Amino acid sequence: MPLLRRVATATTAAVLGATAGTLWVASRPRRAAGEPSAPEPPVALPPGRLVPVAGHGELFVREAGPVDGPPVVLLHGWMYPSDLTWWTCYEPLAAFARVVAVDHRGHGHGTRPSQPFRLADVADDVAALLRSLGTGPAVAVGYSMGGAVAQLLWQRSPRRRARAGARGDQLDVERERPAALELARDGAAAGRSAGRATRRLAVAVRRAGAGALPFPVTQMINDETPKELAAYLPWIVGELDRGSAEDLAEAGRELGRYDARGWLPTVDVPVGVIVTTADRLVPPEFQADLVARIPTARRYDVDVDHDGVIAHPDRFVPVLCRAITEILSPP
Repeated sequence: MPLLRRVATATTAAVLGATAGTLWVASRPRRAAGEPSAPEPPVALPPGRLVPVAGHGELFVREAGPVDGPPVVLLHGWMYPSDLTWWTCYEPLAAFARVVAVDHRGHGHGTRPSQPFRLADVADDVAALLRSLGTGPAVAVGYSMGGAVAQLLWQRSPRRRARAGARGDQLDVERERPAALELARDGAAAGRSAGRATRRLAVAVRRAGAGALPFPVTQMINDETPKELAAYLPWIVGELDRGSAEDLAEAGRELGRYDARGWLPTVDVPVGVIVTTADRLVPPEFQADLVARIPTARRYDVDVDHDGVIAHPDRFVPVLCRAITEILSPP
């Protein structure tokens, strides 16, 4: 009987909690007629679909551009899934290439692995996807963490990749190790409280959009963040909320461990490294060190911060298109 009393008490508490929650939801004011019921992206996004890949699950991809165009695979950064990273780039790149964008493990619509994973596993997902799509050799374009994935894609599949492209802020230099570990700790914090983190980001974007940010929440959201981003806030927060907190923490931990110094000098395909010269998250001198380590690397400078692809696409995207074009047609 004591057990039954405890069960009854717990059930009663659950019912009361559910009733209170229902009453709170019911008491909220309705939206005005004609107002959007869900956040919408800033631009029309390319069609997305789930692609079953044997041994890797169903991978979410967006595809744009001519099917017979040169394949370009877009690899997003940490915490920011494909759409949030690449929405400014889809249309410009689709003008001359077959664009394939994939959500990595734990990000956006990406798979939710049941076991711990490495960045190498993420690269293997991409390689298997390209084989499944039958693209042939592709240009791998990695942004931030995606650059490490692009490097691993070449390193683990050298016979299948004819070319590689990467953004120049990969955490593979010893003196960058403290910054990498900071990212990993941030990832663990996100794993413990993802909802609180995204709401704090929302407050930061609102204050930045209003021109009043009293304290630095993150180096990527500051008083110089374009006010236009505030209009996209509901969509931005919604995209961040799609991620798995546990898997984001896993990816952050693996990013902190990433070190390619031993094999970067062996890269033998055309590489373009975009250096964000106003970057406050990954210092430009560290990015320049990456250029120096890759014998085939060509450097492209853009005067933007780490969020340049989103905040200043007018500066970033033309340089990205030029870098990819020159990789596709080397002198």
